[in-house]
Amino acid sequence: MIDLNAFLPYQFSQLADVVSHSVATVYESRLGISRDDWRVLVAVNQARDMRATDISQHTTLDKMQVSRAIARLEKKGFLSRKADTDDKRQQILAATPAGQAAYREVSPLMMARNDYLLQDLTPAERETLQRYLDQVLNRAQQLVARG
Repeated sequence: MIDLNAFLPYQFSQLADVVSHSVATVYESRLGISRDDWRVLVAVNQARDMRATDISQHTTLDKMQVSRAIARLEKKGFLSRKADTDDKRQQILAATPAGQAAYREVSPLMMARNDYLLQDLTPAERETLQRYLDQVLNRAQQLVARG
């Protein structure tokens, strides 16, 4: 029998749901965007010459989620597209000045929430937590690769 309280996937799912909800209120109320939109907006603000495929690889979003988020962000004026000169099937995505301003406005608020979540941990404990999370993620990726 599985004890959900000791089952790591369940614990991570619960944690992810609660943490995501606690930070979602910031970008939803300030920018009127969804979780997927926020992840795409962060990606295009952190790297140049992003393509939809790049965003899919660097987030937990599938191609359809990325495509829909791009369309919504473009409609809000936060994102622009231009043709990729290396691959005509692709488009280069960039944050517009409005998208950059939105990112700059909300990022400090998101980091404040992040700091709040970790405030009871010492710097050493934070490093240890990050190392453990990286190890578990690596193992999970190995399981996915094995099928």
